[in-house]
Order: sequence, then C-alpha cells, then structure tokens
Amino acid sequence: MNTHVPNMRPVIRQLDDAAVNRIAAGEVVERPASAVKELIENAIDAGARRVTVEIADGGKTLIRVTDDGCGMTPDDLPLALSRHATSKIDGSDLLDIQSFGFRGEALPSLAAVGRLTITSRAAGSEACEITVSGGEAGKVRPSALNGGTVVTLRDLFYATPARLKFLRSDRAETQAVGEVLRRLAMAEPAVGFTLRDVSGGGDGRVTFRADPLTGDLFDALRGRLGQVMGREFTENALAIDAEREGLRLTGFAALPTYSRGSAVAQHLFVNGRPVRDKLLIGALRGAYADFLSRDRHPAVALFVDCDPHKVDVNVHPAKSEVRFRDPGLVRGLIISALRHALAEAGHRASSTVANMTLGAMRPEPAGPRVYQMDRPSLGARQAAHVAQAPGFAEMETAYSGRTVAPVEESPQGLEETAQPLGAARGQVHENYIIAQTPDGMVIVDQHAAHERLVYEKLKRQMAGTGVAAQALLIPEIVELSSDDAARLLDISDDLYRMGLGIEPFGGGAVAVRETPAILGEVNAEALLRDVLDELADTGSSALVQEKIEAILSRVACHGSIRSGRVMRAEEMNALLREMEATPHSGQCNHGRPTYVELKLADIERLFGRT
Repeated sequence: MNTHVPNMRPVIRQLDDAAVNRIAAGEVVERPASAVKELIENAIDAGARRVTVEIADGGKTLIRVTDDGCGMTPDDLPLALSRHATSKIDGSDLLDIQSFGFRGEALPSLAAVGRLTITSRAAGSEACEITVSGGEAGKVRPSALNGGTVVTLRDLFYATPARLKFLRSDRAETQAVGEVLRRLAMAEPAVGFTLRDVSGGGDGRVTFRADPLTGDLFDALRGRLGQVMGREFTENALAIDAEREGLRLTGFAALPTYSRGSAVAQHLFVNGRPVRDKLLIGALRGAYADFLSRDRHPAVALFVDCDPHKVDVNVHPAKSEVRFRDPGLVRGLIISALRHALAEAGHRASSTVANMTLGAMRPEPAGPRVYQMDRPSLGARQAAHVAQAPGFAEMETAYSGRTVAPVEESPQGLEETAQPLGAARGQVHENYIIAQTPDGMVIVDQHAAHERLVYEKLKRQMAGTGVAAQALLIPEIVELSSDDAARLLDISDDLYRMGLGIEPFGGGAVAVRETPAILGEVNAEALLRDVLDELADTGSSALVQEKIEAILSRVACHGSIRSGRVMRAEEMNALLREMEATPHSGQCNHGRPTYVELKLADIERLFGRT
C-alpha cells in the first residue's frame, strides 16, 4: 500500500520467480547448517552409504557435499532445480512420508541465494553438471565423475546480503554444521559421515568422522552413539525398547547421575528424522522429574517409530517439528518406558562419579619427579622371598610379630562382601560409610541414601492407599474462561486421583471442593492456573503430582538419617542391603549420587602400585 496516498487502492502484483525463491529460501535456509542438513538428507534419500561434507569459513564461502548415491541423469538436473519437483512422493498422500525430503524446495532455495553447482552421474549414464547463480540456471554440460552426486554451494546469501548480517562467527557456524552432521549420523548408523574444514585452502582437516556400522539395531546404534556422544554416554546409558498400540520407542537413556547442565545431549527422532518437539521434550522432563533437579538435564538418544499416517511432519518447511495424532499416547509411552528402565537399573550410579572422585584425589604435579620406587615384578618378589626365607629348624615354627590379635572374619561378613555394595567396614565423620566389595570399595553418603529409601517408601504407600484429600468447608470458586474451564474438566478424573476435586459451577467457573491433604493450605486459583499453563505448554499436566512428590521428598529429607549420627555395623549393612533392593537408590531426591565405587585397580594406581 502506498502510505503517501492513503486513499489509493493497493494493487495486487504477481511476484517474479526470483523473489518467490528468495522468500522461500528464508524459511528453508536460515544459516549454513540448514543448507548442510538439506543436502545430507538428499544424499541419504538417494541411498548413499558414505557422505563427505567440506566447508570453508563456517560454510559461508563454501559447502560441498559428496555422496555415493544413485545419482541423476542429464534430464534430471534441470528438473531438480524446479520448485516443488521431487522424486520422494507422488503427491497422492502427503501423510505417507517415508523419506527425509519431500517438499522439493531445498535445491531451488539454495540456488536462489548462492552459487550452486551440481555434478552427478547415474548408473548407465554419463556424468553431467549444471550451475545456477542467483536463480539463473546455466546449461547442462558434460563432466567427469565416477558415480553419485557432488553439490557445491559457494558464497551463501550473496544474493541476499542482508541475511549475511545475521550470521554468527565462523566458529559458531562451524559448530552448528557439526551438530547437524552428528544428529543425522545418529539417525543413520549404516551410513559413514566425514566433515572436513577446508578454510584457507588445501585438503583441510577432518573435524568429525563416523564410519558405517553393521549389526543389529542396538549394537549398531550403541556403536554410533559412542562415536558421536562418547563412550561415557554408552557406558552409563540404559537400552530402551518399548511398544504400545503401534508406537515403538527405542534408543538409550542415561542414568540420572550422568546428567548435563543444559539440554545439549537430548537427541529425539521420529521415524528416523531429528526433531525438536515440545511434546517429546516435556515427556522427557516428566520421566526424569523425580530424579533430577530443575537445573540438570538428562542425556538421551530416543527414536519414536510409528505409522507415517499417525504423525504429520509437514508442519514447518525445516521439517524440525511434528504433530502426533495421539500426543497423549506418545507422552505416556516415553514416561512409562524411561521410568521402567530407570527402576530396573536399581541402585546403579554412573561410572563418571568414580572418575571425578579419582580426579579429585590425584594431586597436582608439584615439580620434577625426584625419586619413584617402582613396584617389583612377580618374579623379583618370589626370588626375594626365597632368598630371605629362614633356613633354621627353630625358625620353621609359626611365628608372628603381631602385638594385636587378628580380627576373625565372620561368615556373615564374608557373604556380605560379595554383595554389590559390599560389607560395611567403618564410618568416617559420622556421615560416610566405607564398605568393602570383592574388587574395590564403596563410599556411601548415609543421609542421601536413606533420604531416597524413605522417599521411595512414601511413594509406594501413597500409590497403595491413594492421595488423601481434604474436603473444603466452603468450596472455592475460580472464575476462568469457558475454554480453560473445559480443559480442566477434561482432566478432572486425573486431578481427582491426585486429591484435587473440581466441578463445573456454571459458565466458566469451576468449584474446588477437595485439595490434597499433604499440601496443607492451598491457593486453589493459583494451582489451577499453573495446571492450565502446563497444559498449554506440554498438552498434559503432572503439576499436582509433582507438588505432592515435592512434599514427600521434603518429608523424606527430614525423616532420614541425619549427618553426624553414629551407626552400628548392623545398621550400616542393613542400609546397604536396602539400597540394593530399592530402585533409584543410586541418587538422592535431588539427582546427586548416593555412593561412589572405587575399583581396587584405581586405588592402586593412586598409590603408584601399577
């Protein structure tokens, strides 16, 4: 509309193809990492088994993706650069999506904002090449290539210089490209990936490499996750495999004591596609809510597989968001599967706790090593023993220089030593139990351990007898909008099981007749509005249950063994046995470890005995 002539009628114009492509590119290609994602997905859809990505200056000046897929013929190249031209779907069913790409927008969008060259060769055809600069395509010409496809994108956003101002530093863009590559590598363990930074010319340096893996689902996935997320994750992760009503959840979820300070280690996939979905993230948070504090985040790699008709991936051009037909079923499957796996882990804690403990024990180097008495070999020790053995008859009788009578090991103590958490050998600073295991020792925080035991006991009692409700003498009337009232009344049965009884009171009003007794005096209106906020954010609400469990956690904290209490040997061993029999006893209610296990080999290494 012409703002200088307000009475002039606006004129509707048809935008030219170049403007349309640049507008579309703004949705599909936000940064170099977006371009890399689209090109790698095309390579995987083409059946590639090895994909090599080369970037320069964070992908701003060069992105080259090479694959060994099926390739394209000379007739295919111009068509591949046309908008909404794709080989992935035929357009008859937009819900039956079996591939990464299907919109036919990536290549024309990249060609609209950069200088794009595609070199490809299909089986039984000659290699060919086409170049597009700023949306203007050249002619297809012969080229040299053994097979597959090479897509080279130079000077990204040169046609839209304003977009360049919004890009971050070369280092930040390089990290974003690496993250995209790692997420796709997790989704496809059978495909090999290589990322090379060629900034400055030459062959560059390889910044990421993951070779293709074979084997069954979990072996290949575990190997790929070890390549991408590190061995520590796979060593401290639990295998997840659950199915419900056509939905299957697989992958690995880390123990609560192997948590992170941010959500960078949360990788979620739907039908093999990496996504960032609020429903899945909320379900993940709900599954770990009882084991981690709010400032800690679990590490997971989870794959949701279902009939493509039950999920809509055509929500956003970037295809990073999805919509499930039955979101409650997906949330319930994730929460129940993860909690079941964590319960089966029992008292297990992550190995990183012991590694951090050993790291804290190692002293800082104080200067040059002056002298170190090396431990003699087994042969040298045997020879020394023979040489120093007494040779006189009067010395062959039993003799000991001990001045204290040896402590006899009771049969019960020997049996307890063979238990996972061993047998108690002492208590230090009236707070830490020292236990001996068959191959090392365990240090237990008695207060944290007993806090978790009491908490789990209280939860079992609540599950058995239900949540006691306190009837209000005068019901509290809460005025809400009609939509909010309807959303609350839809989950009234769930709220009632948690001790919160609500009824319709006409219009948008809701009457609160009962509240959970354990919460004491409750601001019913504030509680209901918090529940509504959670419903809007995640589609479901466990707020009331979380508040009740928070109260139980505080009760357990105050009712557990306090620091500074001297414990007898029987009490310490009873605590260890109860820990072994109680799920989740490897961490306290706040996600901190309840014990540290040190192997004998690690202890000997601390003293230089290896």
